[in-house]
Amino acid sequence: MAVENKGGILLLHVLCIIGVALILFPMYFVFVASTHNVQAIMQKPMPLIPGTQFIVNYARAIASGSRMAGAFSASGASMLKNSAIMAVGITLGKVVIAFLAAYALVYFRFRGSTLFFWMVIITLMLPVEIRILPTYKIMADLKLLDTYAGLILPLIASATATFFYRQSFLSIPDELTEAAMIDGAGPLRFMVFILAPVTRTTTAALVVVQFIYGWNQYLWPLLMASTPDLHTILVGLKAMIAAEEQLPEWNIIMATTILAALPPVAVIVLMQEQFIEGMTEKEK
Repeated sequence: MAVENKGGILLLHVLCIIGVALILFPMYFVFVASTHNVQAIMQKPMPLIPGTQFIVNYARAIASGSRMAGAFSASGASMLKNSAIMAVGITLGKVVIAFLAAYALVYFRFRGSTLFFWMVIITLMLPVEIRILPTYKIMADLKLLDTYAGLILPLIASATATFFYRQSFLSIPDELTEAAMIDGAGPLRFMVFILAPVTRTTTAALVVVQFIYGWNQYLWPLLMASTPDLHTILVGLKAMIAAEEQLPEWNIIMATTILAALPPVAVIVLMQEQFIEGMTEKEK
């Protein structure tokens, strides 16, 4: 029986290794391409061993980007900065607004609170494509086109985050609320010094999810930012690939792709423990 168990465990490990290899190979392929020149990438078969152009390609990707993008060209550093500002702004907005909304729905008992909650949830059924034109019109009327505010403000409300916070608040024992009231804690003090620490892992999980959501935005930044100075990294990558009547600089494109993947990966790696705890509600 022990032998069979060992064999099953070994098979599972082998399958996991194969699965991880299949997932990581495309990223390895992109990394290898980012260390060669265009000629080496275009030859068949393409080398599968890193080349000698690592420093040159990444320095160009950060400093100037691809020259083939023409009028849409922007440096990798500029695009990374824009993506970071947008992702951080969206994350902070979603977390703060969702926290306050859930706090009001759970702890301020008022007529129609359940109705308001379901109205928030119903917004999940409205895809971005349905409301993107009215939102664009509002931003244009407010003269927020080509601004960071225009990139961030329309995306800072989250029904999903509100739902997660509401469920976390509902799982907190009523005795804790009563004890805080007896100690003289007002609504603001209760929210800041009790609710916020108790739900820190939920907040950490939402920060990871919302940061990745903000970082991976493409359609909205494409509409809002008509100048290269405000292009995010994904919009810039599309401009590099869409070079007309010219061979794209695939080595620079691949280097920029690796740079675009690093911040979300770093956030996940640094906050993976809190993310798992927040999603499984371990602390509760």
